[in-house]
Amino acid sequence: MVALQSLKTKIYVDGADLDSVVKLAADPLIKGFTTNPTLMRKAGIGDFEAFARRLLLAVPDRPVSLGVFADDFAGMERQAREIGSWGANVYVKIPVTNTKGEFAGPLIERLSGDGIAVNVTALLSLEQVRRVILHLSPETPSIVSIFAGRVADTGVDPVPLMAEARSILEPCPRAELLWASPREVLNIFHAESAGCHIITLTDDLLKKLPLVGKDLEAYSLDTVKMFHSDGNAAGYAIGADKKAVG
Repeated sequence: MVALQSLKTKIYVDGADLDSVVKLAADPLIKGFTTNPTLMRKAGIGDFEAFARRLLLAVPDRPVSLGVFADDFAGMERQAREIGSWGANVYVKIPVTNTKGEFAGPLIERLSGDGIAVNVTALLSLEQVRRVILHLSPETPSIVSIFAGRVADTGVDPVPLMAEARSILEPCPRAELLWASPREVLNIFHAESAGCHIITLTDDLLKKLPLVGKDLEAYSLDTVKMFHSDGNAAGYAIGADKKAVG
């Protein structure tokens, strides 16, 4: 297994806890940050712009993706241009469609054509990738985020899909493919094998990174000790053991 430090796929943090971001910004393994209105709402953030500006102050030297939340394309565009003005390292997250299922291609083309780095998000199909790439400027950095974890939730193997998406993006050299919504640490290595440029990790998966490369027999013993400890802590007893405890 390839060591995390040797991966070509970059690890981005996906979250909305500013204290955590500040700590992780000191880790050279972390190459960028993303967030979205859902994560921000769960974190109790009430002021989108104030949080975003604090986040950008904490991370001035790596890409940070911030998403629009309007549903009409005119509103998305106003928000995108404002967000894009907040820093040279900002990528503006634009959903591939609005809630009516209307394709955001023309908006993506205007923004990308004007030099605004976009992170086109919430893609799940190769057809969406094919449509999006037609609207990305080859001169402007961009990210195409496929929610591979959600693809897997439907029973479809996302690895060949992501590998094909990587091939589709080849004509656009400044477009990076992002594996979004991973479900397990193994997905980091899936993303690497598929040629993804980026994978986002949430706090629960970041906490598991020290397990990468752990000896499996030692891990087995740790698991046995956990079961034993929890059984004792709960005071469980069966048959004669119950009488002895009494």
